[in-house]
Amino acid sequence: MDQFILSVKNITKKYPGVKALDKVSMDFSPGEVHAIMGENGAGKSTLIKIIAGAEIPDEGTIVINGQSYDRMRTKTAKNLGIAIIYQELMMVPELSVAENVFLGSLLGNMGVVNYQAMQDRTSELFTALDLKIDPKAKVKTLSVAFQQLIEIARALSRNAKILIMDEPSAALTEEEVDAMLRLILRLKESGVTVLYISHRLDEVFRISDRISILRDGAYITTLETSKTNRDELIRYMVGRSLGATFPERDAKLGEVEMEVRNFTGNGVHDISFSLRRGEILGIGGLVGAGRTELAQLIYGAVPAEGGELYLKGRRVHIKNPRDAVQNGIALIPEDRKQHGLLLEMNVLENISLPLLHRMSRALFVNYHRVNELSMEQKNSLSIKTPSLAQTVKNLSGGNQQKVVLAKWLAAQCDYLIFDEPTRGIDVGAKQEIYKLLNQLAAEGKCIIMISSEMEELIGISDRIIVLCEGRLMGELQKQNFSQAAILAMASGE
Repeated sequence: MDQFILSVKNITKKYPGVKALDKVSMDFSPGEVHAIMGENGAGKSTLIKIIAGAEIPDEGTIVINGQSYDRMRTKTAKNLGIAIIYQELMMVPELSVAENVFLGSLLGNMGVVNYQAMQDRTSELFTALDLKIDPKAKVKTLSVAFQQLIEIARALSRNAKILIMDEPSAALTEEEVDAMLRLILRLKESGVTVLYISHRLDEVFRISDRISILRDGAYITTLETSKTNRDELIRYMVGRSLGATFPERDAKLGEVEMEVRNFTGNGVHDISFSLRRGEILGIGGLVGAGRTELAQLIYGAVPAEGGELYLKGRRVHIKNPRDAVQNGIALIPEDRKQHGLLLEMNVLENISLPLLHRMSRALFVNYHRVNELSMEQKNSLSIKTPSLAQTVKNLSGGNQQKVVLAKWLAAQCDYLIFDEPTRGIDVGAKQEIYKLLNQLAAEGKCIIMISSEMEELIGISDRIIVLCEGRLMGELQKQNFSQAAILAMASGE
């Protein structure tokens, strides 16, 4: 027992209709980076919330430095040196960096906050971590990567001995991920234990000492990172061998269905391209290149300042998302939880939202037909849910993504814009999304796919256009795809 700083013993947690964790036991050593992996819905987030005191287990114990707890409270966890950094960052944008570092434990005396002391302490902390961030800067002016590093600094300001990180690299560029991983390795050298949740296998192999696998709420195994490989990990996570990462694609492209001519606005300038029936058009570029901004213009979320949009040779005027949907254009957004779903509503309600105007006469809605169409989409997309009455927030990331897609397919949209379709989704669910993209294209849908993952962009697209600083830098046909070519264009060459 003494060799472990943290252990969980027979942890069980049930939610209505699902057992999130089933007698899970794991041990974590001092000063190690311990990855926790598994498909979406495997129980990873539930486990770390129980360790941090955000959830109460139905059974089991948590052991820290030899002391057992039937449940952990957030204050107790903090006092014991446990800090957690969630995927959704807990920052106050209008406050300064120093104020965010000391949020909840402001320095001062007699009710008067000592801002200078907080700035000085923050500077000392950043110097020790080799971070070049101005303590006086407002957080809203900083990139997501810097905000992630500030979260780590905040945890360390409270003398964290166990740092839990849930998908910390999901919104970062490769360069920003490198900086964060170097910081994690420095923390490991200083004796901090890091519990690292990520779907990105390259990161896990780069920084972890051991890897524990969860599947369907059950503990499967723990492996030494140096003694395993990618295929073995995936086999343990999904319970089977997946074979090729990207399914074979036999594209049969039809006529040009969409033409974007000289689109300008929302930070992009004079963008023109075409999209054929049955085609998957990839859009590449670095963070800030204007990819999402272009998608917002096409979808009408932001009005274009100039340019024309043609569908099947007919010019259309898209002033807002309602116009877009009526013309068969749908956007599956990067942040599905904030912009694609109503998390507190159930699967049926989310899928049926675009259908209600079509399925209603006067004040009456044909709920029988709405339910029928929603069930068709659930079955055709293989959405894993106990029923259509399940609250969407309780679904895994991959199934939430399918619900977003289901509502637009039910609304009979033929032009689908996927913005980072597999962000935060595990390897098994990724393959399902890739197969769906192929299937939709084979059915004649026109697909635009924005992705920051180079392998994904190359593996799925029929053609790729690349943006840099809001401008179109070039186009690549499939026979000319390469990471070097895409990066050269993305860098402005």
